[in-house]
Amino acid sequence: MVKKSGVIRIKTYNDMYLDLRRALKAAGVEDFSLEARLLIGAASGKSREELQRDMNLYASSEAEKRAEEMAARRLAGEPIAYVLGEWEFMGLPFKVDRQVLIPRPDTEVLAERAIQYLRAGKGQGARVLDLCCGTGCVGISIAKYVATCRHVVLVDNSMHAIMISRANILKNGVTRITPCIAADALKAPPVSLDKFDLIVCNPPYVPTAEIDTLDRGVKDFEPREALDGGEDGLDFYRAIIKYWAPTVKEDGEIMFECGEGQAERIGDMLRAGGFSKIAYHLDTAGTKRVVEAAR
Repeated sequence: MVKKSGVIRIKTYNDMYLDLRRALKAAGVEDFSLEARLLIGAASGKSREELQRDMNLYASSEAEKRAEEMAARRLAGEPIAYVLGEWEFMGLPFKVDRQVLIPRPDTEVLAERAIQYLRAGKGQGARVLDLCCGTGCVGISIAKYVATCRHVVLVDNSMHAIMISRANILKNGVTRITPCIAADALKAPPVSLDKFDLIVCNPPYVPTAEIDTLDRGVKDFEPREALDGGEDGLDFYRAIIKYWAPTVKEDGEIMFECGEGQAERIGDMLRAGGFSKIAYHLDTAGTKRVVEAAR
């Protein structure tokens, strides 16, 4: 609702969309049309289909106010996922906030490879560990899409990440999954965890000195502890191969997501740690994004 020259103008959802679309475009947001629709839908509590149906209807003052507040956050540089409070990964909805890393398409390479491996006959009764789980997006996707998988365990050292993962387990209605365990990937695992057929892990892997060179939406809003992989970005890989790799069964596998230029070095560390059959999987940009190895 806008008051101009003494006249109150009530906006339709389409008016709201066009105004926000223009503002996002002017701010240099690449997907300004999509983001405008997502924000208006979230502000009004409407699905994409409902919003499309109701575009010519008048919006409530409450919806307009919420849209303005959300738009201000986005225009200030906050990532769209945090503004919405939810993001999609592997076709599933995941609750997110500024204390957990936003699920990314790059990480879908890890989830897809794990699902493919388990569906190819390795998943019958398998126990899977999602280490450094964050939102739980990888482990939950595995539990959702691999019906033969016996059990998935989510582990993170952040109690807030564990809370978010638990919420996402309920949100996606998955069973055969442990409601998260607090443990530090840089230290030895709890003895109660037992052995796993597969470990999947997307650890912090950005070299410390490079964090401040990242896109503003990442360095200013996403949790530093979920990014910082130490001086060369490889601290977590060293610790996990030393402390957690022994929890992989003799015929099991481990799969890591990694940063650009890190895959070969991680492969070498895995070989030195007693793994073989090192394989690399590319993301859409052709970067070696996932390292896979057999025990």
